[in-house]
Amino acid sequence: MTTAATTETELTPEPPAAAEPGGVRAVPDIVRRRLKTLDNWLNPHSWLVTALIVTIAAILRLNGISSPKGYIFDEVYYPTDAWDMLQHGVEWDEKTNGPAYVVHPPLGKWLIALGELMFGNTELGWRFPAAVAGTVMILILIRVTYRLFHSVLLAGLAGLLMTLDGFQLVLSRTSLLDIFLGTFILATFAALVLDRDHYRRQWLKALENGFDPAKTAAVPRIVPWWLLVAGVTFGLACGVKWSALFFAPFLAALVIVWRVQARRSAGVQGPFLAGILGDLGWLLLSFALTFVIYLASWTGWFVTDTGYFRHYREANGMSEPPVIGALLNLWHYHHEAYRFHSGLTERHIYQSWPWQWLLLGRPVAFYWNNSGNCGAPSCAREILLLGTPILWWSFLPALAALIWFGLARRDWRAWAILVPTVAGLLPWFYYAVKDGRTMFSFYALPALPFLILAVVYVLGAIMTPPDGITQGKARSDRQLIGTVVVGAYIVLIAVCFAYFYPIFTAQLLPYESWSGRMWLGGRWI
Repeated sequence: MTTAATTETELTPEPPAAAEPGGVRAVPDIVRRRLKTLDNWLNPHSWLVTALIVTIAAILRLNGISSPKGYIFDEVYYPTDAWDMLQHGVEWDEKTNGPAYVVHPPLGKWLIALGELMFGNTELGWRFPAAVAGTVMILILIRVTYRLFHSVLLAGLAGLLMTLDGFQLVLSRTSLLDIFLGTFILATFAALVLDRDHYRRQWLKALENGFDPAKTAAVPRIVPWWLLVAGVTFGLACGVKWSALFFAPFLAALVIVWRVQARRSAGVQGPFLAGILGDLGWLLLSFALTFVIYLASWTGWFVTDTGYFRHYREANGMSEPPVIGALLNLWHYHHEAYRFHSGLTERHIYQSWPWQWLLLGRPVAFYWNNSGNCGAPSCAREILLLGTPILWWSFLPALAALIWFGLARRDWRAWAILVPTVAGLLPWFYYAVKDGRTMFSFYALPALPFLILAVVYVLGAIMTPPDGITQGKARSDRQLIGTVVVGAYIVLIAVCFAYFYPIFTAQLLPYESWSGRMWLGGRWI
């Protein structure tokens, strides 16, 4: 089993190997190791673990999803918009009987509308799509972890940690947009990891077929299908919320670095210049797909005449030619929506700053009710958007360890995890300092899978001796102790999740029992 202790060091290119009889070029073992990717992705044990954890996750997210009744927190916006879109094709203002002005793209609301189409304008209807998205996020996390670490155990731990996280659970049971955004961002990252492996496999295949990088400046033509898939999934993410764009430069940089490293491992002289034009060309095509998919998410607005600003130019005495006029009107819509977001500094009781998020400094109360019979003088029901504390308070130490491992081991996986984590958090620090924009802890959801991957990386390092695990070698004391420590940590998280589960799902509690769960006092109330 390969865990986080195994590194991939890419230093100087190997000298060209001599040709074997028949003209086939022999590939040195060290080059094979550096270009090696996951071959056993159909491992039945990995899929068994995936199925088991995803089933548990689905049960936790779907059980009792219709409770509490009525809209909770921002459900007063998105499910109502989704229902109106089913009737009118666009968001609608029932008070004015005209188009509604909204400041988020339509895709997330169309996904909510699918649930309403199946189950009606009910709690199940508008919350079911979020539960599906939250479960799919866990599925993707398990598979991408397996591909990164080639370890069924670590893949299972990643899925289990997200399954037992109250933050992801609450957002999977509430009809907000962020769960869709987080799922599409993680899917984009997964596609890029698959693209990295595909690129390396094709390079190894080219070397095996006789390609000699020492004799030609050209590089093999490799069609990056998974990179194009990433463009599609990233377009879907942007179609949910514009904050997906924060990830664009970071993920693009990962693609460039991974491709340069692959060419260096293959023995290409000047690996950056050798293929950079092709890299940039394919990236541009991928972003072109992102743009097309994003525009497609506005189909309802394009095909009707009733959307907000749909005929802005015509209404203001300007020319509105076919197609171009609609695009200019949409551009005006985006300009106005951006101005709204930029000026959103109104104080809110549950707002928080990015430096508070990983510390659980100000969770959001989605629902509160103190009625009912709980067998005590006073009772409480709450849905609190709170991460499982022991897990979330592990994130900062895990990130510090991840940076150390990335530097000390030169392990590409450490940076692959760290870069999207930074993309999901750092821009919010900028806006908090720049203009004090109103923001909430659920903005951190797209970074959550990568924070969990950081924890999993460290857990793998704890369980693995410095020289890795050798097949057939007896377990060392270090491994046994590490396994016990990791096991105890997982049990603590499970117990912590069970303890806070009632305030993740609005279960009726005696007031004193509810109050005892407010570990940080007024910060959590």
